Amino acid sequence: MHPSANLQQGNWTKNSSGYQILLVVLLSLNFGIVFFDRQALNVLMPQVKPELGLTDTQIGIIAGGLSFTWAIAAFFVGKLSDSLGKRKLLLIFSTIAFSACSFLTGLATTFALLLGARLLMGAAEGGVMPISHAMVASEVSPQYRGLAQGVAQNLGSNLLGSFAAPVILVAFAAAFGWREAFFLAGAPGIISAMIIWFLLKEPAPLPKPTQQEAGMTIPEALKHRNMWVSVTVGILMVGHFVITWSFMPLYLQDHRGMDGETMSWLMGSLGIAAAIYSIVISGLSDRIGRKPVMVILPFLSVVGPLAAIYFTGSPVVLAAIFFVGWAVNGIFPIFMATIPSESFDPRHHATVLGLAMGSCEIIGGVAGPPLAGKLNDMFGPNSFLWMLIVLALISGVVATFLRETAPAVLAKRNGAIPA
Repeated sequence: MHPSANLQQGNWTKNSSGYQILLVVLLSLNFGIVFFDRQALNVLMPQVKPELGLTDTQIGIIAGGLSFTWAIAAFFVGKLSDSLGKRKLLLIFSTIAFSACSFLTGLATTFALLLGARLLMGAAEGGVMPISHAMVASEVSPQYRGLAQGVAQNLGSNLLGSFAAPVILVAFAAAFGWREAFFLAGAPGIISAMIIWFLLKEPAPLPKPTQQEAGMTIPEALKHRNMWVSVTVGILMVGHFVITWSFMPLYLQDHRGMDGETMSWLMGSLGIAAAIYSIVISGLSDRIGRKPVMVILPFLSVVGPLAAIYFTGSPVVLAAIFFVGWAVNGIFPIFMATIPSESFDPRHHATVLGLAMGSCEIIGGVAGPPLAGKLNDMFGPNSFLWMLIVLALISGVVATFLRETAPAVLAKRNGAIPA
């Protein structure tokens, strides 16, 4: 039993099912607020771009810059939380910091100031998910780990960041202005930090690693097959995700002729889809294995970009097609958290998860949007869609090299009953 199992918090026992649910719900809500802030600029870009005179290349640089500082923070804050054992405290500090950066974004008057605000936001937000996943990995029963990490990463982030952000912020900006919308986006993080402070406990410290265990380097971690496969797929699919959100709102409104409201609801449908898939796909991977969903869903995702290019019918039907293709969003917590956490010692979880998430962001998130923006400027506004298709196809191929880690599947193969 985990050493924290006997700690009490009111009527909650830390390893009780009740506390596990509370932990996952609050971490999911908090990460949802992170993504609400992160997605705000993407959905407000049709208003921000003309006022600040931005090019598509500059839009890509801004998105890539946030991903860069996010990646650096993901690794170093994750490693710091392993060293200090103060995961709750670091999580609260990060939450307050990224909320402040949303206010700074609303004050930007030039490309340089906007870029600076987003760089700071990435640095503040990057450590949130590695710490959250490490808390889930140590506090939630192994047989529910995939589902719990899927909910923690995808449910709140998609309901708030991918659904609520387009719908609420576009309407709010139309009524009051895009700067005021960023001030609105910054407020919920302060509330979330207070809730975490009062309702969650610091996870009990794990035993200190031996000198040999503590000496694990990044190259040594990447020698593990599942680690390099997870990182490679992550680079490709994070690029896919960030490029989609950086350019799809502009493409739908400026080149498909949709009004702002229609665009916001269509993009919001991606959030609803991903929220559902965060439960369905992660839970399915607990039952049938991580590898099958990692291989199949990237191939399925190409229907979205193809529909954006060729489908000319109703926006409702287009949203339905997007809904199907966006099932790929359900694999994000699997390659970022579940597979790495099932492949390494728990004492290194935040470090390894920071490596997985940081690598995805620093290469896929940083390089992808500027490249896509440059392609758009050179070859036309639908160039980024072809890039999405290529990234998805390569991801599906690379995922075939995974080794299965799902406890229930491995137990069934060995003829045992999963713990």
